[in-house]
Amino acid sequence: TWMNLMHEMDDRVREATGNEVGFRFYAGGVQGDERNVLRKMRAGQLQGGGFTGNGLGVIAPSVRVVEAPFLFANEAEIDAVYDEMGDELEAAIEASGHVVLGWAEVGFVHLFTKHPVRSLDDLKNVKMWLWEGDPLAAAFFEEAGIAPVSLAITDVYTSLQTGLIDGVYSSPYAAVVLQWHALVGAMSEAPITHAMGAVIVTEKSWSKISPESQAKVREIAADVFARLKESSRRENHDAIDDIRAAGLEIVPISEENMKVFREIGDRAARKAAGNLYPAEMLERVQRIVAAHRAAAG
Repeated sequence: TWMNLMHEMDDRVREATGNEVGFRFYAGGVQGDERNVLRKMRAGQLQGGGFTGNGLGVIAPSVRVVEAPFLFANEAEIDAVYDEMGDELEAAIEASGHVVLGWAEVGFVHLFTKHPVRSLDDLKNVKMWLWEGDPLAAAFFEEAGIAPVSLAITDVYTSLQTGLIDGVYSSPYAAVVLQWHALVGAMSEAPITHAMGAVIVTEKSWSKISPESQAKVREIAADVFARLKESSRRENHDAIDDIRAAGLEIVPISEENMKVFREIGDRAARKAAGNLYPAEMLERVQRIVAAHRAAAG
């Protein structure tokens, strides 16, 4: 769906701008990992890219505030935060010399492990993967007393095969697409975080486009990325059915153990404040979530 919608956006943009603007996509990681893509954008070899929070955090660390562990309980809470703070998050990225074409969320992130994880003690027995260069995940594992194995995302599948790691974190859809789910036995029922994403272009390339065409690109992108969000959510829900059908155990975690994990997540989020985002920004996000939760009853 992702690439279908991106190609649709390209077709519509070319038509609307009389071919002044168009996109050429390099799918499947052929341009390297997110940091490689950012380097190529700085060098002018690429004009844009699709990034998760890990990549966006390199250029605008404060946006990672919406990936604080155990922050959101449902998608309505996510929407409430983006409704109130989306412009501020975009401004942080734009201050780095980039323009946000649209948000493209990855989805709720679960633990995928070879053996069920029901408690902190269980998690401590997992050879856990850490996405190389991810300070927020590193803070969580450090607070949990875990020494993870830091690897590029491209090395995860092989490392699961060889036993270098036996646990990863991922959205259900990504776990199925990357085939990680085929190498583990269990998925945590409760997510540990929600992963953001965005498609951005360099300000340098954007500034070469006429104001009229910029407006048309933004209008088309707004429609495409709204549909992409709904599609991503649907695909993640469907992927859980695929994961269950593949024989993985969907592991519930007791409220007592969830309380332990939430406390670890809260400490990690506060620890990241100052390095990634201001403490005040984290508190604002938490207040928005709390207000939405209270209003929802």
